[in-house]
Amino acid sequence: MDTMPDTAVTGQPELSVVVPCYNEEAGIAAFWARLCPVMDAIGLTWEVVFVNDGSRDDTVGRISTLTHPGVSKRTIDFSRNFGKEAAITAGLDHARGKASVVIDSDLQHPPETIPLMVTLWQAGAEVVLGKRQSRETDSALRTWFSNRFYSFASKVFEVPIPKDVGDFRLMDHQVVKALGSLRENQRFMKGLFAWVGFRTQIVEFEVAQREHGTSSFNLWRLLNFAVDGITSFTTVPLRLWFYLGSLVSLVSLIYGTIIVVDALLFGSEVPGYPSLAALMCFLGGIQLIGIGVLGEYIGRIYREVKFRPIYIIRELRDE
Repeated sequence: MDTMPDTAVTGQPELSVVVPCYNEEAGIAAFWARLCPVMDAIGLTWEVVFVNDGSRDDTVGRISTLTHPGVSKRTIDFSRNFGKEAAITAGLDHARGKASVVIDSDLQHPPETIPLMVTLWQAGAEVVLGKRQSRETDSALRTWFSNRFYSFASKVFEVPIPKDVGDFRLMDHQVVKALGSLRENQRFMKGLFAWVGFRTQIVEFEVAQREHGTSSFNLWRLLNFAVDGITSFTTVPLRLWFYLGSLVSLVSLIYGTIIVVDALLFGSEVPGYPSLAALMCFLGGIQLIGIGVLGEYIGRIYREVKFRPIYIIRELRDE
């Protein structure tokens, strides 16, 4: 089941904290110890929704040991690893608060930023984004790649994607409900968050080093993540290949005309095969790349029309 539950907001907690988890056995207790005092200090009723995204360690077992007076805890245990986008979706689908905060459990998203988010929400903001102040915790290659992606996205995406803004954010229940209506299987949450709109404020935070474990987002996964985002929110790659094909055709026509005229006026010598082979390889490569781009979009259509669920829940526990 992956449809959004029709839960009433009245009488439910003021705030929901959605925590996607993947192999966080070592650090989940430290996260809980940081989160609870911060949430209690806000002075509003709150709940936490943990989503275990098919962890290979005992993350779900450690979550079951976490308790705090007056706080309801909902644990969603996936049948396998469906990815962070699906985990965030499931958490928001089952969040019951009047506002929901999405936060990672590795403490790179500081819980101490949440009170300011809540203050801005109470002042009228419907979305409060957490924006990282720097990328000092990232490698130089990852920083360069991220900057290029945001630069490209700002020019070609249907809606602007805020730079250096990840999943750490607070959203009003109205925003969560709007997101819940978007049930596409291939999910690029940064784009979906931006697409629904609503009144938005930004707060900055400093990203800390991970205290436990390593990030599962290596450069290859980030590259695939970027491809998912590009193919989800723009058809520019298809248009670029149309323009490129038109340009190559025009150049070929001009060159062919020159050859014909030259042959009629001055006669023709037999051309060398190396230049011909090089030209054929170049044009063949262009065609294969174009077919690959087209195939990526067709593949997305193929996956969507099967209407498979975004995630499958093995167990849902309320404590």
